[in-house]
Amino acid sequence: MEKSANKILFTGIGFCLLVMAVIMYFAPYNDGFVLGEDQGNMWYYWKLSDPTVWTRFTAWGGYALHQLTIWGLIYFAQQQRPNYSAGLHRFNIIALAANAGFVGLHILQTKLWYDGLAQDTHLVSSLGSVALMLVFVLVMENQRRGLFFGKRGPFLKEVGQFLRKYHGYYFSWAIIYTFWYHPIEITLGHLMGTFYILLLLLQGSLFFTRSHINRWWTLLMETFVIIHAFMVAYVTHAEEQGAETAARFIFGFGAIFIVTQMYGVNFRNWQRWLFAALFIAGMVWFYAGRWGLALDLLRVPIIDYVLVFVSAGLVWLLFLLPAKLLKHKPVNG
Repeated sequence: MEKSANKILFTGIGFCLLVMAVIMYFAPYNDGFVLGEDQGNMWYYWKLSDPTVWTRFTAWGGYALHQLTIWGLIYFAQQQRPNYSAGLHRFNIIALAANAGFVGLHILQTKLWYDGLAQDTHLVSSLGSVALMLVFVLVMENQRRGLFFGKRGPFLKEVGQFLRKYHGYYFSWAIIYTFWYHPIEITLGHLMGTFYILLLLLQGSLFFTRSHINRWWTLLMETFVIIHAFMVAYVTHAEEQGAETAARFIFGFGAIFIVTQMYGVNFRNWQRWLFAALFIAGMVWFYAGRWGLALDLLRVPIIDYVLVFVSAGLVWLLFLLPAKLLKHKPVNG
């Protein structure tokens, strides 16, 4: 059973690497297109200076078809109430084929029309959608691995159960929206981001399989953001500032790994202490002589842990509380 699930994952990862090779083969993508001038911080550069009806229609149309297809498959699968299996269900095969087809469509759409959803939406919407997805994972996994050094965070059990049941709808939106937000590009940051998205699409296609809940695999999906954030930060800033920004993400997301994520897999205690020691040693090496900058790394974990409770509270108020009120609403005789 375990071998079958692992084979599915390795085959899927191999296909993702093949897609990356296809992307490189058909590069470049912005030849013949005029991009807008860089307007500084929080400006997304890779979009056309003069979009047309067709550039917008192909981007939004492709996104809408992709999104509705996956949402429909999630709903169909949930109605069947299947058991988690080592192999693939029929809806998994359809989801894998659909995602592969829409990935190919987006590559073609970029080559012919270039623009993505970035033309009409803000960069924060893309960054925030995936960031909130990772926060929801912390809530969902609280009962299993805890939130702080293996200890469970309070008041999260009911929300975590709700998210486990319905998270696929939000997660698929965050992933697919982010995928179509960006045109296909071959900068290092774009390539790492595209590969990450492909892995997440693979993960999302494997719902109701043992592969989907493989703890080492899901840990990789959570922590891959460290690599991606580092690459984007380092290559999009000046050398010195880029190193400092990259360090903020490495140590910020690394702190979440030390405090929470490493307790979700079977590391021995000495291994956890080793990770913590390496983390501290890395901080000392980088921030020695400039400890004021070290406070900046707290931004990522503080925001994430605050969002855990804020988002959980909002989910409870918007979904769970109304359900409770409706359930206990008196029936007029």
